[in-house]
Amino acid sequence: MIKSVLVQRIAARNPHLYQRDVENIINAILNEIASALTRGDRVELRGFGAFSVKKRDARQGRNPRTGEPVAVEQKIVPFFKTGKEMRERLNDGHA
Repeated sequence: MIKSVLVQRIAARNPHLYQRDVENIINAILNEIASALTRGDRVELRGFGAFSVKKRDARQGRNPRTGEPVAVEQKIVPFFKTGKEMRERLNDGHA
């Protein structure tokens, strides 16, 4: 699902809200999550999951075409771990 589809679905469920207002709300939520991650904070949405950042150390990689060594710099990457309720919902009936 892309963001525009999410906006349409939420607006359809809430006819008292304008679609542009729903889009502004979603953008505000996503911007706050991104800002928190940028600060190194963890964002937990109970029942859904938790967003955090992980540090990947610098390492020696390989160019897949030539096989020659390549230096890969240290980087910080976003990480998402699903919550228990979400895992149960996804696996419900798939025993």
